[in-house]
Amino acid sequence: MAGVDQISDELLHLLGANKVRNDDSSLIAYSRDATPLFQGLPDVIVSPETTEDVVKIVKFANEKKTPLIARGAGSNLAGATVPLNGGIVMSMTKMNKILEISKSELIARVQPGVSNLDLDTEVGKVGLRFIPDPGSRNVSTIGGNVATSAGGLRGLKYGTTMNYVLGLEAVLGNGEVIKTGGRLVKNVAGYDLTRLLVGSEGTLAVFTEITLALSPRQKVSKYGVAYFDNLANASVAVEAILTSGIVPSTLEFLDNKCVVAVENFANLNLDKSAGALLLFGDDGIGDEVTHSVDLMAQIIKGVPGCKEVTLAKDIAEAEALLYARRCSLPALARHGTITILEDISVPRPAMAEVVNRIDAIAKKYSLEISTFGHAGDGNLHPTIVLNKEDKAALQRTEAALAEIFALAKEFNGTITGEHGVGSAKLPYLREQLGDVSMNIHRELKKVFDPNGILNPNRLGS
Repeated sequence: MAGVDQISDELLHLLGANKVRNDDSSLIAYSRDATPLFQGLPDVIVSPETTEDVVKIVKFANEKKTPLIARGAGSNLAGATVPLNGGIVMSMTKMNKILEISKSELIARVQPGVSNLDLDTEVGKVGLRFIPDPGSRNVSTIGGNVATSAGGLRGLKYGTTMNYVLGLEAVLGNGEVIKTGGRLVKNVAGYDLTRLLVGSEGTLAVFTEITLALSPRQKVSKYGVAYFDNLANASVAVEAILTSGIVPSTLEFLDNKCVVAVENFANLNLDKSAGALLLFGDDGIGDEVTHSVDLMAQIIKGVPGCKEVTLAKDIAEAEALLYARRCSLPALARHGTITILEDISVPRPAMAEVVNRIDAIAKKYSLEISTFGHAGDGNLHPTIVLNKEDKAALQRTEAALAEIFALAKEFNGTITGEHGVGSAKLPYLREQLGDVSMNIHRELKKVFDPNGILNPNRLGS
């Protein structure tokens, strides 16, 4: 592999000074993402502006056999874009054009550096909506969302990012450009390479153009909040709602520790004595939404252990309720200097028991672990808060996380529902998938990326 200085010099010649950085402050800035326990210093940062730039960079990295990590806003929570082996970090944020919005076809074509919020704002001007809404939607890029198949609060009713990617233009590890799918809802010509690439975490190809499905923007949304003695009773309410035939657009929960942290942080008049909070809501057209939310409220009131149900009277109150869920992470983060937001999914009926088991793990290892998440689909976010100076707590955290991931397997769940595997979950992937599946991953990696330069030592490695 070529030396660091040589690589930087050759990239400067190949791309020009405005697309290459290797100053210390830039290298440090790109040495980590939103995952606090992983860090690796890159050799150089490149910022392509076109597909042709990406092809040049990939071919260069392939020829030099140096690691190449494509990165968006760096908001991922799995250590998926940390350059653990050095190499080239390719920031895609300059490729931020919305290329097309077709209202008649309900699609958009975008470059990977477009932010989730900017896309949704632009399509909103013509009465459309981009459905996926991960927690970092204000900054996260579409390319990163697709690379991790990001989820969000609307996943239960509308699905996640994978359900809205119709086609991709992507650069393989040898610099070849492929186009998968297209702008059609129905397209079964050949293997579904689009779906394979979605969620591949930059290990198989670099996205340069993405074709997305849009939806009409719902005109009405309504929300409510319910308090319960404990999460088990809240889980009963979730099952009662879903078996009634209602599929809410929002069905989220906070445990007591989260409720207290959020109330202390945001002063939203939440009931800090509640064992669990359930946020529910729906969207659609007029009276249908009112009927749906009113019916959910009646179902919840009939569940034993329900303390109170309140419906938002207006948009301001509705936004406050949504904020209660979205601000869980910053509220908890005030309790320490390191916040580890994790992500497992389990079958809904097991959700309450798993959260109780997580609480037991927290006590066993003397850690502060709070849990919130997507009640409607069983996606849990155990969140550990500690101080970085406490080295013993960091060691206990590793042991606790191993038990939490084992819980997911014990209950026929998964070690990641929406954050991805990245670096953080890689040690636990083989146990979940098994040897045969892992071998298939490796063989696929060789086909798309023969020299293993794309985000190495992760999926398929």
